[in-house]
Amino acid sequence: MKYSKFTGIICMFLSLFCFGQDSLKTVTAEPGDGILSLIRKQGVDPYEVFDEFVTLNMENLRDSVHLIAGRTYVMPDVKLDTVAIVDSLQIQAKEVKEIESASYAIFGEKYKTVIEKSERLKGNVYYLVSGHGGPDPGAMGMYAGKAIAEDEYAYDITLRLAKELMAHGAEVYIIIKDENDGIRDERVLEIDHDEVAYPDKTIPLNQLARLKQRVDIINDLYKDNRGKYQRLIVTHVDSRSENQNIDVFFYHHEKSKNGEKLAESIHKTFGAKYKKYQPNRTYSGTFEDRTSLYLVKKTHPAMAYIEIGNIRNKKDQVRILDPDNRQALAKWISEGVLLDFEGE
Repeated sequence: MKYSKFTGIICMFLSLFCFGQDSLKTVTAEPGDGILSLIRKQGVDPYEVFDEFVTLNMENLRDSVHLIAGRTYVMPDVKLDTVAIVDSLQIQAKEVKEIESASYAIFGEKYKTVIEKSERLKGNVYYLVSGHGGPDPGAMGMYAGKAIAEDEYAYDITLRLAKELMAHGAEVYIIIKDENDGIRDERVLEIDHDEVAYPDKTIPLNQLARLKQRVDIINDLYKDNRGKYQRLIVTHVDSRSENQNIDVFFYHHEKSKNGEKLAESIHKTFGAKYKKYQPNRTYSGTFEDRTSLYLVKKTHPAMAYIEIGNIRNKKDQVRILDPDNRQALAKWISEGVLLDFEGE
């Protein structure tokens, strides 16, 4: 399915609001709160202020991403520029403000609205592929006595990434999609097998046929979009021995300078984020060529192939299962994409 933004009108009729400029609002985390849910409870889009929230509250976050129940957190000072402006002379009169927005059912009811952040990626085309899907769940693990599958988590991160890229004006093709999942905030994502390949093709059971189908779809779209700036991002979750904890790895085609630059830009972004948010933890992820991988070898757009962790390792499961972490992964990848396009 192809997605791009369009102009929408959002009308909000509110009474006069007064915001104190000399102090920031604080909130107390309750058991079960995550960063996203805590911010959302304050009526704020968590994707707009996630990084600022983390920066303001670094000393009260466990592992730089987890809230501690009972602790007080500072909310970023948010300018509500999408709220209707109240005329100071005639309180009854409301001015409707036009903003750039769009609604996409693929993201689910809670997350369907995409509000424009910028046009930094306008005209660019991105193909996003989440690993496995359909009859193949990919790598499997166990958490709290329940089975968890690679394809569900790779897909959730891919949807979050798609939304981030679209908010910057990109034209995004989600190659593997599940129309009834949407972005999900649960730790254990229910396993199903109803994913299809763009636009609505049944995914083959045979591995080679499944990979070839994806390659053909991407290469056909690449041909259709000839002349545009095009990139491909593939997201997977690894499966190794339970005691092997891995960082995020990025692969590219050995002969693709643009693919190498994309993978390196995302890798640099992750390194910088770890240094900022987890200064006591060494980031050991790498970027390297991996032409032996079928999608890396056969697809035409410059691409980055991402392994986000080991689904069987308990430490990596924290990164994969926590919805706040999945959002952070998607946001960091999108920032790497911006770095790749705009340069340093």
